[in-house]
Amino acid sequence: MPYSPEFIADLQKVVSPGNVLTGKEDLIPYSFDGTAALREMPGAVVFATTTRQVVDVLALAARTRTPVVTRGSGTGLSGGSLPSPGALVLCLAKMNRILEVDRANLTMLVETGATTQAIAEAAGAVGLFYPPDPGSMKISTIGGNVAENSGGLRGLKYGVTRNYVMGLEVVLPDGEVLWTGNKCVKDVAGYSLRDLFIGSEGTLGIITRVLLKLIPPPACKRTLVATYSRMDEAAQTVSDIIAAKIIPCTLEFLDRTTIRCVEDFAKVGLPDCEALLLMETDGHPAQVAEEVSRMEQIARQNGALEVRVAQDDAEANRLASARRSAFSALARVAPTTILEDATVPRSELAHMIRFVNSVASKYQLRIGTFGHMGDGNLHPTFLTDEQNAGEMHRVEQAFVEIFEEAIRLGGTITGEHGIGVAKKSFLPKFAGDAQMRVMRELRRVLDPQGLLNPGKMFE
Repeated sequence: MPYSPEFIADLQKVVSPGNVLTGKEDLIPYSFDGTAALREMPGAVVFATTTRQVVDVLALAARTRTPVVTRGSGTGLSGGSLPSPGALVLCLAKMNRILEVDRANLTMLVETGATTQAIAEAAGAVGLFYPPDPGSMKISTIGGNVAENSGGLRGLKYGVTRNYVMGLEVVLPDGEVLWTGNKCVKDVAGYSLRDLFIGSEGTLGIITRVLLKLIPPPACKRTLVATYSRMDEAAQTVSDIIAAKIIPCTLEFLDRTTIRCVEDFAKVGLPDCEALLLMETDGHPAQVAEEVSRMEQIARQNGALEVRVAQDDAEANRLASARRSAFSALARVAPTTILEDATVPRSELAHMIRFVNSVASKYQLRIGTFGHMGDGNLHPTFLTDEQNAGEMHRVEQAFVEIFEEAIRLGGTITGEHGIGVAKKSFLPKFAGDAQMRVMRELRRVLDPQGLLNPGKMFE
């Protein structure tokens, strides 16, 4: 049902007429996120440019009992920013200022709409380093990164977004503004409310500012690519590298389907093989040189067909682009591309990859698998067609088997994409009754009207 003219007029008073979208053609780009296959038209889209405007929009929504879905660039892959029926989309992409870079305390204060790439570049401009690097970092916003607790290729060594959040400004559903955290390296006063909002997917409050931790950049980085005739050999290489007390900044893999698609797309000179490992190590030059030599040796001991060590930054960037372009390459192959996300203990990686392949054969589906082999995070990517109802039903059956197997192996149903709409049916089995009860109660206490991102995370 369309919103009343009075409601639209009240929104325009808060943010100005130019920051309210109501036309169907204007709303369509906000009816889906990075999943593309999930769609729901919003009632309207409003752009806030200040925290005060966010407060006033929430006050209006509470008064009219209008559901609100917060959105940044819409790159999420679980339907987390998908509009709920009749929802108002509150887009924060225009709140994109970098407010402060504090070199003395190694921190950066930013607005929620700042892109991950802009943050990394601002840190680099003053000789510092912001490590999280989700695949969508060129356009994803820090607010979305925090709300989903995004990871990235450097997660093995440097961790995920949570590890770099020192403070948050959050607008609660009743319009109250909460600040949690500070620039102190040590602070154990009270509950860690900051951690409560990280990964909350916009269901507990709306993040408007983020205080980030920065670190000194590594002095040196080297990149290697190893190719294999068997995925087990690649998985064993990863296990042996970790056992050798080497923690690379990147340990990524591509399977044969993905390799072929990437080579066709990016033309980086990848051979036709069963598995490819992208390895990057960084740190002191002497340490890096030693680790490159040891990693090359371990790869060859495990049957690598070829080990290629980048000779300069340009070649390193070309090799790294093979992994970073994986999703884009696969997306060209079929009308619908569904990128999934499951994580298992590293010791179970080879088994899980074989299991995904067996599921693909069982349901006659085409799946390309790539991901973060160093931390056990797999991205089985279904190449399908949403117009084919029979095939989409088989895709759903395959999802169930893959996530159930991940849970059975002691893994998780998502390593970095979040729950959103796509995985909420799997959450109870993973989390258990006690966790589900506590999460529901937290949400009910903070948002008693259930207006923030309804229908996400929980049935």
